[in-house]
Amino acid sequence: MGTALIRELLQQGKKVKAIYNKTPLQLFNSKHLQQVQCDILDVIELEDVMQGVTYIYHCAGLVSFNKKDVDHLYKINVEGTANIVNAALNADVKKIVHVSSVAALGRLREEEAIHEKMNWTPETSNSKYGESKYLGEMEVWRGIAEGLQAVIVNPTIILGPGDWNDGSTAIFKSAYNEFPWYANGTTGFVDVRDVVKAMTQLMESDISSERFIISAHNETYRNLFDAIADAFNKKRPHKEVTPMLAKLVSWLEAIKSSVTGNKPLVTKETAATAIAKVKFDNSKLLKFLHNFEYMPLQQTVADTCNILQQKLNRE
Repeated sequence: MGTALIRELLQQGKKVKAIYNKTPLQLFNSKHLQQVQCDILDVIELEDVMQGVTYIYHCAGLVSFNKKDVDHLYKINVEGTANIVNAALNADVKKIVHVSSVAALGRLREEEAIHEKMNWTPETSNSKYGESKYLGEMEVWRGIAEGLQAVIVNPTIILGPGDWNDGSTAIFKSAYNEFPWYANGTTGFVDVRDVVKAMTQLMESDISSERFIISAHNETYRNLFDAIADAFNKKRPHKEVTPMLAKLVSWLEAIKSSVTGNKPLVTKETAATAIAKVKFDNSKLLKFLHNFEYMPLQQTVADTCNILQQKLNRE
């Protein structure tokens, strides 16, 4: 998402200062892009980087459902966000768009559609990741109380041509490799370009002190897997992951992880999420951004598969 955001801002003629932790982006060659190495946990470095900055898109965050990463989750998603907020206040930044997640809303709610007035609770979430994103939002609200102009966005599963060995793009790799299993759960999906479009429009508006779900479609994982497989001209998945099987796989992965030291491919949290039937209410954003329209899911799948296929052909 960060790459897509930078690309859009540069296309708009904006001057961008992008901070990175370890590796700078190699995709851009623009006189309007300045890349600076900075750890968001380093308060002094962060204060220096903020000088001369007018607007902040806070996209840095850790996504993990591995128990071994719990402490680091809170460091990055909570403490790191607090540092960004403090630095923005000290540098008189005009506005922040903070990228949270629907996990901060408590996304295990099958009885009603999830909306922006909901919050994470132990009963409505199965992950420390969700709690860390919720607590990160609390730091943004604290900044708002101290005079900061800010908007929070809560995307669902973001689809786009990123690194298909990591994140949500790994779904496309699984379909390409004809992974036979599918989950019948339902969740929200959104094109990365729609997330970026919403973020930039919210930044340029006078909207503040609001949070917005960004979700284009409530869809089953199976239908998405089928669409991706069709776009790649691959065999559709044909074996259903039942609740009992999901628990078994997560248990076996936990044992395997404890022996090998590698991160588990499936955890108890991700297994439960994959079979849950959850829907998201995206109406608030459409009320605030009157001309905003989401891309069709088929277009997202087709465009993403096309770009990923081109990358594979070049390798």
